Amino acid sequence: MLLNRLLDGIEYSSYGNLDVEVEDIVYDSRVARPNTAFVCIVGFQLDGHNYAQSAYEKGARVFVAQRELDLPEDATVIITEDNRKTLALMSANLFGHPAKELFTIGITGTKGKTSTSYMLKSVFEKAGEKVGIIGTTGIIYGDTVIKTNNSTPESYIIHKYYREMVKAGCTVAIIEATSQGFMLDRTYGINFDIGLFTNLSPDHIGANEHKDFSDYLNCKKKIFDQCGKVFVNRDTEYYKRIKENIPRERFVTFGFFGDAQINAENLNFVSGDHRLITEFDCRDSEGLHHFRISQPGEFSVYNALAVIACARHRGVPYEVIEEGLKNTYIRGRMEIIPGTVGYTVMIDFAHNEFSVQSLFETIIKYSPKRIVAVFGCGGNRSKLRRYSMGEVIGKYADLSIITEDNNRYEKIEDIVADILVGMKKTDGKYVVINKRKDAIEYALENAKEGDVIMLVGKGHEDYIEENGVRTYFSEREVVEDYLRRASK
Repeated sequence: MLLNRLLDGIEYSSYGNLDVEVEDIVYDSRVARPNTAFVCIVGFQLDGHNYAQSAYEKGARVFVAQRELDLPEDATVIITEDNRKTLALMSANLFGHPAKELFTIGITGTKGKTSTSYMLKSVFEKAGEKVGIIGTTGIIYGDTVIKTNNSTPESYIIHKYYREMVKAGCTVAIIEATSQGFMLDRTYGINFDIGLFTNLSPDHIGANEHKDFSDYLNCKKKIFDQCGKVFVNRDTEYYKRIKENIPRERFVTFGFFGDAQINAENLNFVSGDHRLITEFDCRDSEGLHHFRISQPGEFSVYNALAVIACARHRGVPYEVIEEGLKNTYIRGRMEIIPGTVGYTVMIDFAHNEFSVQSLFETIIKYSPKRIVAVFGCGGNRSKLRRYSMGEVIGKYADLSIITEDNNRYEKIEDIVADILVGMKKTDGKYVVINKRKDAIEYALENAKEGDVIMLVGKGHEDYIEENGVRTYFSEREVVEDYLRRASK
């Protein structure tokens, strides 16, 4: 593609030759090569401008920067005000604006994004559509599964795989639109057909994240600028702040109370055969409709309401929605491991105060005799999350087994000490077992009749990260291996 076509719709100044062909866009100097445009991205720790010379030495001759670069005369430099927005617009141009060829759904909110995306996928596939997902579990379409480092990846990755989804015959694309994704303009320029706002609570506040809750909220609210219609959880604590300065015609509400436009009524929690089922009625402008879903708890009903609203907007019949919701499987989200006798083992990705509280409030509704929690907290993340998780889990669990999560570059002892600040505010019993495999096996060895053992925080993840190295680790496999040994 000619450089001037790649820059269509972008304001810039430049020096050097603009009449050049560009085959690809890169923002990592290590993969720069001839006929690529190198975009200098300013990150939390690294500044791409400092790597322009390295990209030049690898053959790049086109550079996008926010200031002048000291490069040889044969380099073309494009200067823009905001390179992240520029990367998003250039990527859309490079791949031919694939978002316009898909029914696009952006999901934001503190929790529920992944579960909601899989519910949507199940419903739309039941309706005969092909669906692609970009989110916490990676990029998924057809038989293709690609791992990503972020729930909302860089804009280049989004447009690249939107194009691949179109090639694969997808008609619907669902993306988890995180607060950091909005803050870093990864979805900039995409006009989603539908937006879903699942809920809101303080999270991702700290170094390399959001400076305060207002910043976090305002980033989430950017979804209103990028959607034709947004479906919003009416019951979330910060609803008034979410809707502030948003025209009423821009959004539709869902919830459990009468002033929401789409309501859930007559909730019923059913257990049996290692399954936790939730039944409810949905009341909207078209009447009352009964649903039975395979995910437990009230927060799953909120996710289902968002899905119902979105699917009905697309014209999916109620009976198809019910069938899709009933058959949704979400790995690492309230996932029950089969094969246990007398007790239940569940894996969940909950990793902050709001999500763990919702998780435990849900489990209590199914009347377990005892809740045993195995959990840790990630390193190089907000200490506030550790304090609050320790306090919430200490309040609800009959026994907490505190262990490692992704320690990253912190010592496990320091992370545990922070968790115990919150834990010691409660009367909850706890033990500390640093290695997660040992912690899980301890819980299984000491399981009692009627226990629910909650493996909290890792969910779908299949690794443990320590000192920058990711080592393969599957909680599901640890449990299955233990059960095989125990049965011999």
